[in-house]
Amino acid sequence: MDSVPWFVKTETFLRPYGEMRPHLAAHRAWVEEQRARGVRMASGYLVDGADRPGGGGLLLLEADDHAAAEALVRQDPMVCSGAVDWRLHRWVPSVGDLGVAGMPGPG
Repeated sequence: MDSVPWFVKTETFLRPYGEMRPHLAAHRAWVEEQRARGVRMASGYLVDGADRPGGGGLLLLEADDHAAAEALVRQDPMVCSGAVDWRLHRWVPSVGDLGVAGMPGPG
């Protein structure tokens, strides 16, 4: 049986971090809602060398194909806000094992 593909949404903030907080809260709630519906996804933010957030983030998600992943990502409050520049790519693991079959875990 073939596994369901994984996709990565990368995003860069277009506004200062302080202005992003309401969008981040809505995004987190949306991710939790999707996970409660059975969508396998995990979200996280990027930090600089001094562990300061504000540069953007990553969303990892499982979807049947690119069109399905894009349709889901377009519902993300971060995307809907217009406050991020984002890209979506399918991720095809080729070397190493991060336990993708079992990811993402809580967190």
